[in-house]
Amino acid sequence: MTPEPHPAPGAVPESASGGVRPAAERIVRGACPHDCPDTCALLVTVRDGRVVDVAGDPDHPTTRGALCAKVSRYAERTYHPERVLRPMRRVGRKGEGRFEPIGWDEALDDIAARLAAVAACDPQRILPYSYAGTMGWVQGEGMASRFFHKLGASQLDRTICATAGAAGIGFTLGGQVGMDVERFADAKLILIWGSNPITSNLHFWRFAQDARRRGATLVAIDPYRSETAARCHRHVAPWPGTDAALALGLMHVLIADGLVDRDYVARHTLGFDELAARAARWTPERTAATCGVGADEVRALARLYGTTRPAAIRLNYGVQRTHGGANAVRAVASLPALVGAWRDPAGGLLLSSSGMLPLTPQRHTRPDLMPGWPARPPRTINMVRIGDALLGADPPIEALVVYNSNPVAVAPDSERVVAGFAREDLFTVVLEHFRTDTADYADYLLPATTQLEHFDVHRTYGHLYLAVNEPAIAPLGEARPNADVFRALARRMGLDDPALAASDEDIVRDAIDWNDPRLGGADLAALRARGWLRVAAAAAPFADGGFPTPSGKCEFASDRLAARGLDPLPDWVPPRESAATAPERARRYPLAMISPPARNFLNSTFVNVPSLRAAEREPACEVHPDDAAERGIADGAMVELFNDRGAFRARARHSDRVRRGLVVAWSTWWHKLAPGGRNVNAVTSAALTDLGRGPTFYDCLVQMRVAPPGDAR
Repeated sequence: MTPEPHPAPGAVPESASGGVRPAAERIVRGACPHDCPDTCALLVTVRDGRVVDVAGDPDHPTTRGALCAKVSRYAERTYHPERVLRPMRRVGRKGEGRFEPIGWDEALDDIAARLAAVAACDPQRILPYSYAGTMGWVQGEGMASRFFHKLGASQLDRTICATAGAAGIGFTLGGQVGMDVERFADAKLILIWGSNPITSNLHFWRFAQDARRRGATLVAIDPYRSETAARCHRHVAPWPGTDAALALGLMHVLIADGLVDRDYVARHTLGFDELAARAARWTPERTAATCGVGADEVRALARLYGTTRPAAIRLNYGVQRTHGGANAVRAVASLPALVGAWRDPAGGLLLSSSGMLPLTPQRHTRPDLMPGWPARPPRTINMVRIGDALLGADPPIEALVVYNSNPVAVAPDSERVVAGFAREDLFTVVLEHFRTDTADYADYLLPATTQLEHFDVHRTYGHLYLAVNEPAIAPLGEARPNADVFRALARRMGLDDPALAASDEDIVRDAIDWNDPRLGGADLAALRARGWLRVAAAAAPFADGGFPTPSGKCEFASDRLAARGLDPLPDWVPPRESAATAPERARRYPLAMISPPARNFLNSTFVNVPSLRAAEREPACEVHPDDAAERGIADGAMVELFNDRGAFRARARHSDRVRRGLVVAWSTWWHKLAPGGRNVNAVTSAALTDLGRGPTFYDCLVQMRVAPPGDAR
């Protein structure tokens, strides 16, 4: 790819921005930093030193000029009047959110001294907590990981989103690999499984629409008739947590009806006979009874999938957020190899493309800086169970540094999380843009820059492009980039390894294997000049096998799992919370609850942006009219959903998009902006998935009633 000439990194030539611009106006290249597979390329218009527009790059092959409603309002978020713009020190009780301003030097000196005192006793008593508030290599885990590794702090098992799926697809396909999302436009059949891309993967939906205009059939597989499902040709609605059963039922029909590509299976798969024996038990009738769908639906879907080419599956994260989430991904990921769908460029499956990028994580985050690495690394704390860890880890967590995350709002089992953060003996530092639920518990609240104010480079997990983010404006107030804060703490604590003084550009150079031939000889300068670069990939990467598994084949049966004493084949692992597995619990809490993302929020980000909160209005849930009638709940009533973990309030909407026995509660509001002061995670469980140690947000039973009198802010 030949870079366009630019007067400076990040500046866009006039030809790319629609002609001559005023002298005081410029356009800067950026990248969306958020936890979304689209990783959009941005064009940021700056006039007289102020951002006046954030738009999608029309030349970027997946962004194609379009942004979601959230990121198109990024300037509103950056200039929000409630931005934290000075370092702050707590003066009230934890949770009150009362602070006083303090200078950077005084704040950093005290933080460094407090962390050093804890580290002198046992550095494992220090825990970083972060996730994908920004997914950049610099402001995400670049300098931060190096700092905590050198310190010897406890490691954070960052599992709150995708690790169950990563484990499932890793044991089947060998890694987070799959189709090029742009190829979906040429498919003749697309199964959208466990995903609502209109809300959470907008640019994939545009490729699906391209395919539809060319005659493709779109099928949504989702317990809820989402906006996406309502716009597909067919909607199959399995009960939450039964996706593996549905996939095994499809296998049964494919094998029984002779729709398997025997040549592909023989050449490029491992364990077919064992898988066929397991699938033989999953008749359409058993599948229908388990999933709550019709037996004829199972047969029809299997035959459609087995007789249509090219056939593509867009698998997403809704599938993996129950007890058997990893096995569900294993089962679904086995389907393309059974029918030989990988032979076609527009056939196969995509869950995540992150394993198709030339990354060098060991150089980037430097785990070798840890004392005792690799034989005796510090302990690991699972972020999903942060409430339990803060209340019961041994040795105890005495210092917590939170950045790029809002765990009080987003972690499950909120009451325990809140109790953990409320410990007066816990020293807590939070790097943030706003006074979030988590920030209210900070001893020090440090102002972070937004994406418009710092440099970064971004990978993706939904396509094949790297993207640069150039700072469009100077940091507002006294805000500082995350990387600068961790460099400053390292200096004050005498951590003098050169890796802790690396520049932002050096961190990016370390994060990517620039010698990988898939980059075609490009370097960081070329990326900054163009704004984005494509990572080369074969049109049909597994047409002739070559999966990145130990065998080089799609592994229906995994020797690696067998060696761990686990089932080598995918199977249906029932939900922990269901009438079959927990009958007494189901009698008390008879409604299954899933909590997909609200359209106008991204996890807990954007909840406080006025225009987006106004569009979302208030926490809401959808319930079948018959379930509502049984409980005397009128359409539009404020209700309370509860179980033995906690309770939250939401506005009930009667809806035939929800099957009986299911409630859909949209997430994730800040607790303090929700009626009653709690969001959906007051009732979710901190139990983990079958593989990957991931969360089970959608494995949750609740009861519902009209909200009692009280705080309904």
